Amino acid sequence: MTAPSSIDPAQFLHEQLSQASPDLLRQMLTTFINTLMSAEADAVCGAGWGERSDARTNTRNGYRHRDFDTRAGTIDVAIPKLRSGSYFPDWLLERRRRAERALTTVVATCYLLGVSTRRMEKLVETLGITRLSKSQVSTMAAELDAHVADFRTRPLDQGPYTFVAADALVLKVREGGRVVNVHALVATGVNADGHREILGLQVTSAEDGAGWLGFFRDLTARGLSGVRLVTSDAHNGLVAAIGATLPGAGWQRCRTHYAANLMAATPKASWPWVRALLHSVYDQPDSVSVHAQFDRVLDAVAEKLHPGAERLTDTRRSRISCHTPRQRT
Repeated sequence: MTAPSSIDPAQFLHEQLSQASPDLLRQMLTTFINTLMSAEADAVCGAGWGERSDARTNTRNGYRHRDFDTRAGTIDVAIPKLRSGSYFPDWLLERRRRAERALTTVVATCYLLGVSTRRMEKLVETLGITRLSKSQVSTMAAELDAHVADFRTRPLDQGPYTFVAADALVLKVREGGRVVNVHALVATGVNADGHREILGLQVTSAEDGAGWLGFFRDLTARGLSGVRLVTSDAHNGLVAAIGATLPGAGWQRCRTHYAANLMAATPKASWPWVRALLHSVYDQPDSVSVHAQFDRVLDAVAEKLHPGAERLTDTRRSRISCHTPRQRT
């Protein structure tokens, strides 16, 4: 089961990056901002850094550093200095909220689909920058492309990744002059420091077994190891790919997907109490208590909602096979 197509992909990726990989998001934002300022300073000078040109009207003279607060944390931006006059990125520091929103959107989209000249042109237009030529934008996109590629293909050396979650998101993209659906496969893991980290993201034409198998093979080739439990929906191809590439890992059905499937078989008026009963199973301290509470929930639901009770019975093993008690503080 994939996420609904109404989800904004850039917003989804921004939220995932900021929650799971804040350091990587800050690094990418810093690279985007500094590269954009450098390109604009070159436009003011009339020539690129270190380039000999008769069109040059000014030269660079180092940098001055300034903090820039974002939702991913404070980043250090290096503002270029000029020999004659001054350069100041008004688009960044005066229209702060709009600039940050535009930059984080582009970061998320570039992580998903790669860097393109058109995407960078839209970013420049959004920020109100008018001094960059098409060749400068193209050069800037090429420089950033390598950084994004390194980010997407980095070695997974912060393991062991004990817990991994996998899901897919349906996106609409323009391809060959028409709009088509693609599937973005996403995996998030918990690293050795206890922090969530986006492990990988790939775009495929369909969410099938071959796509998931190739995705998990790429993760293991990059160093994914130490996985004890994977949570996902019950997509047959996904479950089979997990078993083929992570033979020592357990699998458990995602609670969020399962709750949505159960609510589909439940009258809307019964959603609150059915959901409360379902959550009571997850709150149990050990495996024995989990199965005992599941039996009580099954009896309660069977009295009023026969379809819901059938759904609970059919999926019992996949829901509570790898129960881990919640830590209480």
